[in-house]
Amino acid sequence: MSAQTAATARGRRAAPTRRRGTRKDAEALTPRYTNRELSWLDFNSRVLAIAADTRLPVLERAKFLAIISQNLDEFFQVRVAGLKEQVGAGLGTTAAADGITAVDQLRLIRARVEGQVAAQDSILNTEVLPALATARIHVVDAGDLNRDDRAWIARLFESRIFPVLTPLAVDPAHPFPYISNLSLNLAVLVRDPQRRVTRFARIKVPPLLPRFVELPDHERFVPLEQVIAMHLDALFPGMKIVAHHPFRVTRNADLELEEDEADDLLAAIESELLKRRRFADVVRLEIDSTMSAEVLDLLTRELEVEADDVYVVQGLIDQTALWAFHALERPDLKEEPWVGVTPARLAPPAAGHRVDFFAAISAGDILIHHPYDSFTTTVEAFIEHAASDPAVLAIKQTLYRTSGPEAGIMRALIRAAEGGKQVVALVELKARGDEQRNIAWARMLEQAGVHVVYGLVGLKTHAKVLLVLRRESAGIRHYVHMATGNYNPGTASAYEDIGLLSCDPDLGADATELFNHLTGYSRQRTWRRLVVAPGSMRGAVIDLIRREAASPDGRIVMKMNSLVDQDIIDALYAASAAGADIDLIVRGICCIRPGVPGLSENIRVRSLVGRYLEHSRIYRFGSDARGAEYLVGSADMMPRNLDRRVEVLVPIDDATMRDRLREIQEICLADDVLAWELRDDSWTKVPTGLGVNAQRELQRLALQRSRAVARALDA
Repeated sequence: MSAQTAATARGRRAAPTRRRGTRKDAEALTPRYTNRELSWLDFNSRVLAIAADTRLPVLERAKFLAIISQNLDEFFQVRVAGLKEQVGAGLGTTAAADGITAVDQLRLIRARVEGQVAAQDSILNTEVLPALATARIHVVDAGDLNRDDRAWIARLFESRIFPVLTPLAVDPAHPFPYISNLSLNLAVLVRDPQRRVTRFARIKVPPLLPRFVELPDHERFVPLEQVIAMHLDALFPGMKIVAHHPFRVTRNADLELEEDEADDLLAAIESELLKRRRFADVVRLEIDSTMSAEVLDLLTRELEVEADDVYVVQGLIDQTALWAFHALERPDLKEEPWVGVTPARLAPPAAGHRVDFFAAISAGDILIHHPYDSFTTTVEAFIEHAASDPAVLAIKQTLYRTSGPEAGIMRALIRAAEGGKQVVALVELKARGDEQRNIAWARMLEQAGVHVVYGLVGLKTHAKVLLVLRRESAGIRHYVHMATGNYNPGTASAYEDIGLLSCDPDLGADATELFNHLTGYSRQRTWRRLVVAPGSMRGAVIDLIRREAASPDGRIVMKMNSLVDQDIIDALYAASAAGADIDLIVRGICCIRPGVPGLSENIRVRSLVGRYLEHSRIYRFGSDARGAEYLVGSADMMPRNLDRRVEVLVPIDDATMRDRLREIQEICLADDVLAWELRDDSWTKVPTGLGVNAQRELQRLALQRSRAVARALDA
């Protein structure tokens, strides 16, 4: 971004007000915090606005509809489930800090989700599906198939679908079957012509089969549940099919684990996962609009749900299935693919040559910005390089969410262990939604000789840290990678994140002590450079905020996923009242109320929602004149991050890297294409001015750096 563009963008932001406001008056008129759950739904509305954008390629719109469904699934499994537990425990009328009780939150959530689901269905049915049809991708109803199509599907059903179906009857001899979490099902009413009685049966739509059956012309797709419904006679021979309706169940998915009483954490989590699958309460029932009152009454009674837990879907239930269309080889219907570039210091000196990562890092710290910088040629290549380097003695790494055993990182760790290196992998078994997968990884790594540990009792290890110990002429040297994102090549292409490669002795010593803290017995409380949670992080951040509040030219810019912690928010309010100039770039949940006279006049909040998920945490404290400090890391400003997770923030000392972080933040603040602004508790789209799309601008700058490297190599 040009200096003129940045200056223009800064000029649009209001100058800080250097006066103390009437805080008591402001607090009397409005709560100090917005509601966490409603703020999350506001974020989902911003994603919905992208799906509604007709300027986007249609498969990108389909992708965002799928993301919205995934978001709502997690929201109900965790947040709504938690509120329902509060109500069940008799705490439903206790007001939270935002003044809203759990009972009222559930009522407000219901109203907002109904509106979002209706809008989502409308976008799919009236815009996305017709646009797909124009592009020769037709989602067709089974009832519209001709005779040849039906014959082809009948053969497919008999050979590939029928064998894996299990109809489960409900009668005095057969109790109501267990309905698994997030499963799609058919509720079927059948009538026995001889006994003249109507019975209920349930068929689970097999999740291992493709959700859409592709017809031989490769242009038409039939939902799998409709294909099954076409052949119910084969599943209930001799019976009359009275009715059939799809439905989907969402259950409480939060683990309840007493770690202090668990001798074997892995076994305890496996047991808890099994118990959760069998006994977790239902928190949402999705049905289609044609379901009869008789079937609905039976489902609500047997699943023990209330009317407010039922959501009627107009059309396709579970739009996460739209990922199947986004996976089609139709580049004409998607955004132009982006391939991350390799930073100059890590680029091979010539074709066919290998990069010496240790020499490159020894020459100075390296900042990596995904997805603009390639994950494959940086982080993944570094781990593979370390695994094969005979001078490397040990590799220690935290693994929160990563991909499967075929991933390069996993192969590299196994190869290093098999080659005699000491390899330690801290696998976070409690990473929500990835528990079962992480258990499989842990066992696979252990079998290869990796020392697998599971972190600290009562805490999730969310920090992203890699430590490599290498024998060199001057002794053992520590190389570290610290990041804001997971060691996952898949998300690294879709999530925006920051990483640091360094051999700074203090960082290496801190990383060593951090791993000792996580793998052994340690009460480490002081660190040379790192800011670590739980413990010192909240206090350190508040001290930096207060320092800016006390400075005549106080300046704070914080980029994060979520802002919930009340102590941090209160410190920002105080800094605003003292006249500090504060910009917050908060992608998701934001419980602060900016722009409230007397409370937060000097606080501005924006959210960027676009092609990539804004995931990095970049915290700036200080004005240009005094020199700004920057910290990056894994922690959002939320109680769970500051109190219940092991998190790390690392200060960035290198001036060039600080300039790069400043550039990233300034581009985000200049964006008027992807950005939304929060005023008090209401989000509005930023008016388009100069047409700055932060993600495209960062792509342009990455390409510019890459081409400069190519020109230098050619010279």
